[in-house]
Amino acid sequence: MAARETLLAVMADTAYDALLVLDQDYRVLAMNAAAAALFDCTTPEGRTLLQVTNSPELESVVDDMLEYDEETFEDQISIQKRAYRVRAKVTRHDGETIIGLALQDVSELVRLNRARREMIANISHELRHPIANIRLIIDSLFHEDEKPKRKRSISSLQAIARETDSLLWIMQEMLDLSMIESGQAIFRMMDVPLRELVNDTVERMDDQSAAKDLKMVADVPKKLQVLCDWDQIRRVLLNLVHNAIKWSPPGGTITIRASAQADEVTIEVLDDGPGVPDDQVERIFERFYQVDSSRSGGEGTGLGLAICKHIVEAHGGRIWTRGQSQAKGGHFLFTLARAENEQNGG
Repeated sequence: MAARETLLAVMADTAYDALLVLDQDYRVLAMNAAAAALFDCTTPEGRTLLQVTNSPELESVVDDMLEYDEETFEDQISIQKRAYRVRAKVTRHDGETIIGLALQDVSELVRLNRARREMIANISHELRHPIANIRLIIDSLFHEDEKPKRKRSISSLQAIARETDSLLWIMQEMLDLSMIESGQAIFRMMDVPLRELVNDTVERMDDQSAAKDLKMVADVPKKLQVLCDWDQIRRVLLNLVHNAIKWSPPGGTITIRASAQADEVTIEVLDDGPGVPDDQVERIFERFYQVDSSRSGGEGTGLGLAICKHIVEAHGGRIWTRGQSQAKGGHFLFTLARAENEQNGG
């Protein structure tokens, strides 16, 4: 019997879930190490559930189970500002009632579910806007009283192209993150002339920047080379520049600059927008995280910066942003390894 009790005790103490055993008067008979750590209690014997846990919600779970004469009962409650799934089970033997409680921390799952709901809402919003605009533009072309003029038709087609690009951008972000997180993204590392890569990015974003009359400035030393995957780092730059265009006021300037320090290169993207609030600097690269809506009229999918973080870290680099107290406007930075042949003067 002693061996069996020892085995059960070892199993209980190695469980991730917090486990408690109560009698019919709610006195704690035993608890495992996880429960002792959660409630900061090492000597629970003789104390009630409420005295040990200081959680009326947990006590209510037991009340409800006994009131409705259930053998098992499950609920989700909050303990110390974290979400827990609670499973209660009652066992009656020889006139005694024994109650078991298992508490699983589901805070991260709750956060991810909330983020998923917000992502779906945001993507639905983002898709609805360009689709509605395309529909209105097409309707206006078909319902004109006279034959559409060439200039207006070209303008309408350009507007449709811009809205279609927005749809493609959203879908590409979702695909990119899925590929990266599943490990299916392939990275082909090579020595890359950084100025050429930056110029390629600027050219690709020319239409979007022109739509807001933004000036794009590239300040990258001609001979500077980095070790990277051209397509993946171009995606990082495209996302950061797209982000800068989104937050920049019309007529503003977006600057991409780079500098080398020993074996590392730092690339910076700056804009004239309101910048990132200091209290959001640490979370800005999380999946689905949305910056305060006061910073922009649009929501976005919340995926672009998360994609940047995954790609840069896969290259062995770092990515970060400076908050409003440190920078005037948006200021994002990331690092890459400097190409060895460039370091050696080749």
